[in-house]
This record gives sequence, structure tokens and C-alpha cells, in this order.
Amino acid sequence: MEPPVRLASTGTIIHGVSVGEVLGVSTLAEARLIAGESGLGRIVQRLNVMEVPDILAWVKPHELLLTTGYPLRNTPQSLGRLVADLDERGLAALAIKLGRYVDELPAEMTEQADRLGFPLILLPNDVGFDDILNQVLTDILNRQAAVLARAEEAHRALVHVVLAGGGLNEVAAEVAQLLDVAVAAVDGSGRVLATAGAAEHVAALRESISREGPPPARTADASGRGRAFASAPVLAGGHHHGRIVAYSATGAIRDSDIGILERAATVAALVVTRQEAVNAVESKYRADFLRDVLTGRAGTAERVNARARAFGWDLARPVIVLVAELDPDGDERSAQDRLVSCWTAAVRRHDPRGAVAGFSHEVVAVVDASLDAARVAKDAASAFADVPPATFSTGTSRPSPGAGTLPEAYSQALKAARVGRQLHGPGAVAHFDQLGVYRLLSLVNDTGELHAFVRETLGPLAWDEDAENADLRRTLQVLLETNLNVAETARRLHFHYNTLRYRIGKLERLLGNFTDDPHLRLNLTLALHVLRMRGI
Repeated sequence: MEPPVRLASTGTIIHGVSVGEVLGVSTLAEARLIAGESGLGRIVQRLNVMEVPDILAWVKPHELLLTTGYPLRNTPQSLGRLVADLDERGLAALAIKLGRYVDELPAEMTEQADRLGFPLILLPNDVGFDDILNQVLTDILNRQAAVLARAEEAHRALVHVVLAGGGLNEVAAEVAQLLDVAVAAVDGSGRVLATAGAAEHVAALRESISREGPPPARTADASGRGRAFASAPVLAGGHHHGRIVAYSATGAIRDSDIGILERAATVAALVVTRQEAVNAVESKYRADFLRDVLTGRAGTAERVNARARAFGWDLARPVIVLVAELDPDGDERSAQDRLVSCWTAAVRRHDPRGAVAGFSHEVVAVVDASLDAARVAKDAASAFADVPPATFSTGTSRPSPGAGTLPEAYSQALKAARVGRQLHGPGAVAHFDQLGVYRLLSLVNDTGELHAFVRETLGPLAWDEDAENADLRRTLQVLLETNLNVAETARRLHFHYNTLRYRIGKLERLLGNFTDDPHLRLNLTLALHVLRMRGI
């Protein structure tokens, strides 16, 4: 009598046991591995019984497939292909009873199993499938319960870290203890923020991160065995803040450990979000205080120095003020945030006691007067260069002996940044003392008076953007720059000598006899300089 046709499956279970562990249960004590020894680490999460020919339509990954060989009795020629099909579908192993329907497995089948690392198990004839199902499922469920209990324990421990106000160091230490691994918290740029674990293992983890960067979120071993590295991304507020990376010198990290690592990454995201909120508040207080200092509204020098020390700043020593102002035409909002970050990092590297804060359109830094301001600006610009096309111009003040003169130094740095941009274009770095005549002009607070001087001196050439007048202004400027050298001016402007003489006559009819009047030439030169500083 033929056995009844049946198809039984145990459903889906998240974790399981290896094929090697399955062979260790008492009901399979007399079972024998025929082929595929290299696949003993494959994970069994469910069991299935094959007693129908079209079993491939029903199998699922990580199944241990049991059979009496009944569906295979008339098709021995297809057994070799069966192993490949089962392996392709992710099955863990095939266990078969020989003698009743199939006397022996063809060599092609065992060779294929060895090549693919797909375990073939010979079952004892006196063991029922029900006994195997019950015992193996019990082991799987016990393993699942243990994994869930461990995950719950890890969850409680990690939540306690957050509730106790712990940071990334505490998160890393907790994970290292839970998993017995070396752990590192790494930011988005690959910089290690916190580590925990045995010193030699942490050193190996750091070396791996610096050489290759953090591993992907799951570096799974297809055989189900442990792995040496694993990581989980830290995501908060829609932004990628880095990864939590684990390293086991013995290669003992398993899927259940990665689940704990992912919980740790979630906790790390909470820590990062909390720290960002704290930093935002502290940044606002720092910016408000520094703005009061630079506008003379922060009180006495003693009060200013005391509050500055609370922020880790030293404003009692000789300092200089640097102003970094975004150049026009950039994505101002995102660029401003990046500008603050780059300047903060640059100031911390060059002067840990220096003050730095971001205002609405600029970043202001107060650093030791002995520093090379151009080098600090270059350092910040180098980090800022990865967000083109935005650029910024930098101005530097004269040295300030203390907090009382910082408002004046701030004004100097701001003027240097803006004049430097007008003279040299975007990305300029200018010192107040190097502005020459522009420094004097920038000190005139009454811009209306400057504009009146330009109109009175240049007449119709002052503000009229007519092409002919602009051309005449250019001719006048080169004439004054060459000290009225007509031949050199004609060469620079690519004019014929007689054409330039005609233009000089036209300019003198508009402006006066400047070729014979040195005082008029000085006025014209100053007026052109003021025009060049337009908008400052």
C-alpha cells in the first residue's frame, strides 16, 4: 500500500539551529552524513516532508527536507538536478530513508552535494518523521526563546543607558559586554567617536575602519557560521549619522548578535539626536554672547572674561577677529550650516581656547593674535571646498589687547572681508591693514558723503551705466594707473595713439584739465576707488 500523499511545513521561525546541531539530537543519533559536509553550518529554521513530486513549488529557505524517497522512486535520473534545485532555493539539507523506495543515491547526486556544500543525511529506518519534527522543532523553539530573552535583556540594558544620560561611549561599552566583541561608533565620514572592548581587538577594529571603512550593515556568511565583522547604520531625523561596528577575533558574530547591534544603533541614534539638540541650544547661547561682546553690549571686561571661560574661551589675551562671510549666489542655508561646522573644526585645531560662533550670514572667530590667520582660513576653506559652488571671503582685524576693544576689531574684520571680496573676488582673504587706501575709505561712516564726492568728481561718469560712459571710465582708470603714460595706456587698451588722444580731450571736457592738475587727478583716483567699493 502506498503511503498517503501529504505536505507538511512548520511555518516561519526567525532563528534556528545548524544542520550539525540537528544531527546531535537523540532521535538522529544513528543518522549518517552522506555528502555536503562543508554545509553543516547551514541554519535550519523549519522542517518539511517531501512525499509529492512537485515539492519544489512548496519549499522555503532554511528548511530541512525529510523524505522516504517515495516521490523519487521512478525518476532516479533527476536526483542530481534535485540537489542543485534545492540548494538554489536556499534549503538547509535533505534527509532521506533508503531501502524502501530508493535503494541508493546516485554518485552524481552525492558529488553535486559535496560541490555545493549541501548536506545529504541518511536517516535510520526505525525513526519516525513525527519524532524528528517534534524534537528538532523543540530545539529550534528553545533557541528562539533564548534569542528573544537575550534580545530583551539587551534592550533593557541599552534603554537604561539612554535613561541614565549615557553617551556613545556607554552604548559601545554595553554592546561590547553583551556580545563579547570590540565595538566602535563611527560617524558618517569614518571618524571613530567611541570604542569599547579588549585593547588589542579595538586596535584591529580601528585599523580595519581606517583602511577599508566600516563594513556593510550585514556581512553575512552564507553558510550560517559566525563572522568577524558586522555593523548597523545609525539613522536619525532622516540623516545617516554613521555606524555601530563590531569585531570578533574568533569570528563569532551571528545573526542574533546583529539584531542586538541594530538595537544599539537605534539607541545611538537617540543619543545623537539628544546631543544635537543640546549642541543647538549651546550654539545659540554662544552665538548670542559673542554677538553681545562684539557689539559692546556684554558688560564689563571682567564679566565678559568670566562668561567666556565658562564656554572654554580665553578673551583676556591679545587676540584677532576673523570674519568669514558667504559670497553671493550660493545655497545660503545649507552652506551657512556647513560654514559654521568647518570654521569650528579649524579653530579647534589651531586654538582650542578660541571663540567661534555662527551668525545669520557669517561666522566670527576670535583667536590668539600670534596665529597665522591666513592659515586658519585656508584650513576652513579646504574643508568647505566639498560643497561647491559656495565660497566665502575672510577678513582679519588688527590685534586686540582684550575684550574691551573687540567691537572695533570686529568692525575691521568685517570691512576687510567685504572690501577684499570687491577687490579680489569671491574667496578672498584680506587683512584690514593691507587694504591701503580702501582702509581709509572704509572708515568713512557717512556713505552718503562718499557718494556725493563721487558724483561731484566724476560728473556724468559717476553712476551712469551707459556703455560709452563705462568705456570712458575704464580709459580714465588706466590713464591714472600709468601716470598719464599715453603710449602704455594705448597698448593696454589696444587703442590707436590718436584715438586715445581724442578720448583724453573728451574726458577733460567732462572732468576738467586733469592732465595738468595733480589735485584733480588725486580726486579722480579716489572717486574711482569709491566706485570700486560700491555696496560696502
